[in-house]
Amino acid sequence: QPHLVESGGGLVQPGGSLRLSCAASGFTSGYYAIGWFRQAPGKEREGVSCISARDGSTYYPDSVKGRFTISRDNAKNTVYLQMNSLKPEDTTLYYCAAQSRLIGSVRTMCVRGDYDYWGHGTQVTGSS
Repeated sequence: QPHLVESGGGLVQPGGSLRLSCAASGFTSGYYAIGWFRQAPGKEREGVSCISARDGSTYYPDSVKGRFTISRDNAKNTVYLQMNSLKPEDTTLYYCAAQSRLIGSVRTMCVRGDYDYWGHGTQVTGSS
């Protein structure tokens, strides 16, 4: 059974940076599409960075484009989310997710959250 564990969250000031990690076990993450999602209280879940398994193509919504970068380290079976120029609206709970099936474009899967396996999340909190 695929297992995902997120880490790297914490306190961050506006304009600051954080790197989140998504460590995979029970499967080879390089063969899976991986996505990073966030959900603030009372809001819908949002896919913020997704990477395909087939060709490494990525998708970022306009809200994070140019500030967030998703990357893989297959040797460590880990996927990262580098977040720069953080804004107050970026502070929330972040999840990573994995999908082995090719069920759409990287953008479609990210927007819909079409992933079968989910971690428990890591919290990004703003500090004034």
